Amino acid sequence: MKKHNFSAGPCILPQEVMQKAAEAVVELDNSGLSLIEISHRSPAFIDIMERATSLALELLGLQDKGYKAMFLQGGASLQFIATAYNLLENKAGYCNTGTWSTKAIKEAKLLGDVVEVSSSKETNFNYIPKGYDIPKGLDYLHITTNNTIFGTQYKALPETDAVLVSDSSSDIFSRELDFSKFGILYAGAQKNMGPAGTTLVVVKEDVLGKVSHQIPSMLDYKIHADKESMFNTPPVFPVYTSMLNLEWLKNKGGVAAIEKENDAKAALMYGEIDRNPLFDGFAATEDRSTMNATFTLNTPELKDHFEAMAKEAGLNGINGHRSVGGYRASMYNALPIESVQVLVDVMKTLEQKA
Repeated sequence: MKKHNFSAGPCILPQEVMQKAAEAVVELDNSGLSLIEISHRSPAFIDIMERATSLALELLGLQDKGYKAMFLQGGASLQFIATAYNLLENKAGYCNTGTWSTKAIKEAKLLGDVVEVSSSKETNFNYIPKGYDIPKGLDYLHITTNNTIFGTQYKALPETDAVLVSDSSSDIFSRELDFSKFGILYAGAQKNMGPAGTTLVVVKEDVLGKVSHQIPSMLDYKIHADKESMFNTPPVFPVYTSMLNLEWLKNKGGVAAIEKENDAKAALMYGEIDRNPLFDGFAATEDRSTMNATFTLNTPELKDHFEAMAKEAGLNGINGHRSVGGYRASMYNALPIESVQVLVDVMKTLEQKA
């Protein structure tokens, strides 16, 4: 039976991408060798890395604008401390909109002065703060563009003179933004780009090299940029699969085209949440994520029935995070709108039987 994969990450990828990646594990491009046994210094893999980084910049509209794209290891969690190492000299500002920004703040505090310029913690992070003052003289301002757990998303970027840094793990390549406003943008691959094991880090090169302290080599973005993501052995399979996924996205028409599809899926999902009296949305309406729709069932006695119906319909990964409870429909780029319709139909059927 076909599964409709709403998992928050690792998440759904296009079938054609997975098929090509699987074939490459057996043999890469008629080379007589598997992707995972070739040298990362071989011309074949250097071409893959160059293609992947070039596509990332192209799809973000950052080619020829002084940016470097790198595929690194350690997940977005390692970038929490890496960004601080590379930028924090005097004081950094953080907008706290959920679990991951809370963790990023904790890591940065190990290195220096950190100010929390805004927070939605008092309402369990169900909205994006607005109208707050950003202090002058910050080395950088860090945001999380999309909050996977709580289902909120920045619709407009903060206006600041500081270097703008973003953890964009769960909405990377899903919508158009002016990405040139960012000094550093990073994203774990497993949310919307590829398999777990690599992290895309996009850095404006002129923001680097300005701190007075020493940076550990594995956390130094300039070292990785100078070495073309090859300072140490890169994760070849996640990089290759991410490259395939970026090619798939480009062939669909790029970020602008996928944004229209994502908006249609979100409209269908949130339309049913708002229409159906059995369900309530968790996130503030104006801050709802197009990637992760969070909602609750307001009739607890129907919980088992709803989940049995969902299972029978082949819905996978809709349980909400323990921090929120309820349910979460993660609608990443590769999820077809037909899968969203199946979930909506189950919600409608539950209402009719209630």
